[in-house]
Amino acid sequence: MSTRLKQFVILTVGVVGALVMVFLGLWQMQVFVDKGNKTVEDRAAQPAVAFEEYLGDDARLRDIYGKQVTIAGTYLPDHQVLVPTDGSYRVLAALEVSDGRILPVVRGLAPSEDAIPAPPPGERHELGLFLPGEGDVKDDRGINVEVPDGQLASVRMPALAQEWTNLVPGFVTLGEGDAADHGLAHAPVSLPTGEGSAQNSGYALQWWVFAAFGLGMAIKLAHSLGVRERKAQEAAALEATRKDATA
Repeated sequence: MSTRLKQFVILTVGVVGALVMVFLGLWQMQVFVDKGNKTVEDRAAQPAVAFEEYLGDDARLRDIYGKQVTIAGTYLPDHQVLVPTDGSYRVLAALEVSDGRILPVVRGLAPSEDAIPAPPPGERHELGLFLPGEGDVKDDRGINVEVPDGQLASVRMPALAQEWTNLVPGFVTLGEGDAADHGLAHAPVSLPTGEGSAQNSGYALQWWVFAAFGLGMAIKLAHSLGVRERKAQEAAALEATRKDATA
């Protein structure tokens, strides 16, 4: 087998092996993402916890992000903000809870600005999903979306704090039954992306390191064969020259 053919075979094996290992790394990374998302979904499906038991300690409140909670309080009638969502409006209201703070609550989804019933009066006991605030909404150019006065582009807590004071660090989206009691449709909820097993992410990194190492070794070996062949040819040429000189 010629040196060129050997180099070709070595490089081909190296490239194919590297591609396989890159694919395995991507697969492990997808497992990592899927496990994280499954964890988030499982958390949201757990039995509801009493929100009031976590009031007074914001660190404990953060422990129940992504969980179903039962809430109790009174809606403030003059505190309501609309959040445009796919041609409809999420109706965000202020629920005063037992410690006097304001819990933002997405009551539900309204088809238009003119189809929004007032918050129900009196003390309410309801069920919903507790989440941290949302991020900015950007257009195709990466610029923050602007909305009319009285609306927010998303449930972003710093922006909401300019409208309402003494906020709880997070918001609740009511479940389908309670939203219907408000005369509204159930509002969509975007669960945050979770983190999967560190073991899977470690395996992905290992596969990519192996791919780089294997490809590098194949290139080095092919180069070494070329150098060895060139030196052999130079030595043969030198030997032939010597024989001609002594002939």
